[in-house]
Amino acid sequence: MNKNNYPSILVLVLIAVCCLKQPSNLNAQSGNSSIKSFADHWEFKGIAVEEPGYHIWCTSPIDDEKGKIHLFVSRWPQKYGVDPGWRSHSEIAHYVGDGPEGPFRFSDITLAGTGKETWDKYGMHNPSIHKVGVEYVILYIANNDFHQPPHPSNQQIGMAVSKSLHGPWEKVNGDGKILSPAQNPDYWNFLAKNGVNNPALLPYKGGFFLYFKSQDAKMGLAIAENITGPYVQLPFSVTANNRRIEDGYAFVFNNQICILTTDNDGIVQKGGGLLWKSDDGIHFKTYEAGFHLMNEYMFDISLLKPKWYYGSKDRMKFERPQLLLKNGKPAWLYVASGCNIYGGESTVSYVMKYKD
Repeated sequence: MNKNNYPSILVLVLIAVCCLKQPSNLNAQSGNSSIKSFADHWEFKGIAVEEPGYHIWCTSPIDDEKGKIHLFVSRWPQKYGVDPGWRSHSEIAHYVGDGPEGPFRFSDITLAGTGKETWDKYGMHNPSIHKVGVEYVILYIANNDFHQPPHPSNQQIGMAVSKSLHGPWEKVNGDGKILSPAQNPDYWNFLAKNGVNNPALLPYKGGFFLYFKSQDAKMGLAIAENITGPYVQLPFSVTANNRRIEDGYAFVFNNQICILTTDNDGIVQKGGGLLWKSDDGIHFKTYEAGFHLMNEYMFDISLLKPKWYYGSKDRMKFERPQLLLKNGKPAWLYVASGCNIYGGESTVSYVMKYKD
């Protein structure tokens, strides 16, 4: 980050402390229900990744210079169940397809738990892939004990880099760890009960914004001048929600910094998604529907025989949204779900296309 052109991290933090405001509902402000929300633009296209014998979650997309699409996916053996399997046996797998809608073929294992006495012994999860300069960067979470307790308070965020999407991947700073729960008792997520998770990276003005979920299912922000850190946390959450959200994905859209999250408890729609918007990336004042329930994108759901492996059977909920951007605009949305709408024997990930 060029200190002559951009404010320092300290200045950004001071501005944020002085100007924090409660988010408000963008749709309510507009007063025009006929205007399409972000959620109304998605067209369901089908399954992105399905792997016999494995549960699939957390599908993060990126394209390469040849136009192929690479998906980095959390997966673990079906025999362990969705829970505790995701926190005990999850690994990050790499799939490749000729286009955004696939079909996608397994390529290799990107990262797996060390099985040793390290912070990332278990549960490599929440992959988020990016290209920064000439290198690829993948963020993830892991833990050192999947039993409850201490999980989920021991969730932390790591990073690995590679010159190729096929690896090899090198963990940064020796052990890969870049973010832990705040140790300052005055911070909003001091020794957070759910640690830090759901990493969402946004290169911004020569530096890097790292959004994450922590205490009370709110989103926080850590800022760094270099991709590998150190990342300095803001002392408060950047979303002031009083209902649970998670699974943020950060991007720039229509000249605003956006975070696409789930809407677990119904800020707009219970089980749907939220698109949070900000002018500075620190104060998220407005939001709108980010995506609807799965069945709202289907023509005749009665023809299907869905099976639930996680979540409530009264809601066909999408989770862990990740976008593939084209020319800086949302083009495809990849989502996980505890519901396999086709009745398969495990969870799968789905893909939707953005329609104007």
